[in-house]
Amino acid sequence: MTKSALQIARAAYQPKLPKALKGAVKAVEGAATQSVADQEEIKKLFPNTYGMPIIKFESGDAVELPAINVGVILSGGQAPGGHNVISGLFDGIKSLNGDSKLYGFILGPGGLVDHNYMELTGEIIDEYRNTGGFDIIGSGRTKLEKEEQFDKGYEILKQLGISALVIIGGDDSNTNACVLAEYYAAQKYGVQVIGCPKTIDGDLKNEMIETSFGFDTACKVYSEVIGNIQRDCNSARKYWHFIKLMGRSASHIALECALQVQPNVCIISEEVEAKDMSLDDVVTYIAQKVADRAAEGHNFGTVLIPEGLVEFIPAMKRLIAELNDFLAHNAEEFSHIKKSHQRDYITKKLSAENAAVYASLPEGVARQLTLDRDPHGNVQVSLIETEKLLSEMVATKLATWQAEGKFTGKFSSQHHFFGYEGRCAAPSNYDADYCYSLGYTAAMLIANGKTGYMSSVRNTTAPAEEWIAGGVPITMMMNMERRHGEMKPVIQKALVKLDGAPFKTFASKRDQWALITDYVYPGPIQYFGPTEVCDQPTKTLLLEQGK
Repeated sequence: MTKSALQIARAAYQPKLPKALKGAVKAVEGAATQSVADQEEIKKLFPNTYGMPIIKFESGDAVELPAINVGVILSGGQAPGGHNVISGLFDGIKSLNGDSKLYGFILGPGGLVDHNYMELTGEIIDEYRNTGGFDIIGSGRTKLEKEEQFDKGYEILKQLGISALVIIGGDDSNTNACVLAEYYAAQKYGVQVIGCPKTIDGDLKNEMIETSFGFDTACKVYSEVIGNIQRDCNSARKYWHFIKLMGRSASHIALECALQVQPNVCIISEEVEAKDMSLDDVVTYIAQKVADRAAEGHNFGTVLIPEGLVEFIPAMKRLIAELNDFLAHNAEEFSHIKKSHQRDYITKKLSAENAAVYASLPEGVARQLTLDRDPHGNVQVSLIETEKLLSEMVATKLATWQAEGKFTGKFSSQHHFFGYEGRCAAPSNYDADYCYSLGYTAAMLIANGKTGYMSSVRNTTAPAEEWIAGGVPITMMMNMERRHGEMKPVIQKALVKLDGAPFKTFASKRDQWALITDYVYPGPIQYFGPTEVCDQPTKTLLLEQGK
C-alpha cells in the first residue's frame, strides 16, 4: 500500500489516554438510572438491561483474566476516528490478556448476519492507526431488529467463541445494539453488547456522552474549506456563496462552522421551527442581509445552510406530509399525467395552504418533491438542493425589491454542498485521542462483564490525563417515538438547544457578522505543533462546558 508522507508520520502518533485507563482498572458503580422519558414502556421492553448504574473507571489492582474473543461492527455512515476506536479496543483486550482475539464483521451489521468476518491481527491494526475512514472492515446500513437476525448472528459468535460484541454507530445503530443486548441477555446466550457513540452530525449526545466522535474532525474540515471560500469571496467581491452542510436532523455542524468562520448568514433549523418561520420568512431574512450589505457597498457574502432545513420549516413539513399521503394513494393516476401538467394537477389536489406553498416553489424543487421518491414512497428531502432553492428565491425577491427601489446592489450566487468531504478525513488529535479512549473503555466494560452499555469518555476539554472513562446504560438515553407508523424505543436525538451557550453566543454576534466582513480562516487541521493549534476541541464543546 503506497502511503503519503503524512500517513507515514501519522502512523507513529500514540493517542493519549485518561490516567484511570493506564494500568489495571476497577469499575465503580454509581446510582441506578432511568430512561429520559416513557420510563414504564422502556422498562417493559428492556427488563434485563433497564435501570443499570452508571460506571466510572478508576485505577485498580492487577488481576489475571482469561483470554476473550471480541467482535466489532462499524455501522452506518463513516466518521473520522473509527479506526482508532478499533485500535483502542484491540490494545485494551490485549492488555488484559495477550491471547485475546478481535474479529471484524465485514460491511456493517450485515456481516454478522451473513457470517462475513475476518480476524484483526496486530499487523492489520497497525496499518490503520490514526487514519480516517471505515475501510479496515467497511460499514453498512443493515438494521439489526429481527430475532432471526439475532439468532443468525449468534450462530457465528458461538462458532468463533466470541463472548462480546462492540457496535460502533449513531443513535439508530446504538438503539439496535441495546435491543440485541436485551435479547441475548433474555436468551442467556452469554454474549455482551457494547455501543460506541459515532456520528459527524453531533446529535448523539447527552449529560454522559459529551460528543459523538467524528464531529470535531468533520467540522474542522468543513470550516477550513468555508474559510478558503470566504477568502475567495472577499478577494473577488462579486459573489454570494450559498453553502449547504451535512447534518440531516440537527444543525450542530452548521452552528459549529459558523462559530469557527463567522459567516455573514447562518440558518439554524431548530430556530426556524421554534419561530414557525415560513420558507418566505427565511428567504426574506437572507435577502435583507444581502440588501443591507449592498447598501454598504458589499455585493458579496457567505450563507451557511443545514442539510435538514426544509423538514424544519413547519409549512414545508405539512406540504411534504400531504404530498407523501396523496402520492402514496394516487401513484397510478399520477403516473399517467403528462409531465407538463403534473404541477397543475397536484396544485388542484392539495389543501389551500399547501397548494399556495407548492405554487411558490421554483420549478426544479417542485419536481424534486413529486418525482424522486424513496422505496417507501416518501420525498427524498436530502436530494433537494436547498442552497439553490434559497438563492433562486432570494434572487427573485431582490428583483422585486429592485423594481420597487428598495435594492440597488448586484446579486450573483455560487453553490456548494459539503458532506462526504468530511466523513473520512484523518482524525484530528482530539478525535484520535477520544476514539482510542472510547475503544479502550469498551474493552474495560467487557472485562467487567457489562452489557447494554455505551462507552463514555467525559471532561474532554481538560487534558487527556483528566478525562473520565466509564459506561452509560443505553436504556438511559431512550424514549418512545413514532417510526413507520408504530411506536418504537429509540435513543433521543439531541437537537441544537436555543437556550444553550453555543447558540446564544452565535445569536449575540450574527448581526455584526452580517454587516461587517469579519471572516475567520481556520486553515487545515494541524497534527504536529503547539497544543493550542493541534489539540483544541470544538467551540460547541468549550461553550457548553463554560470554557
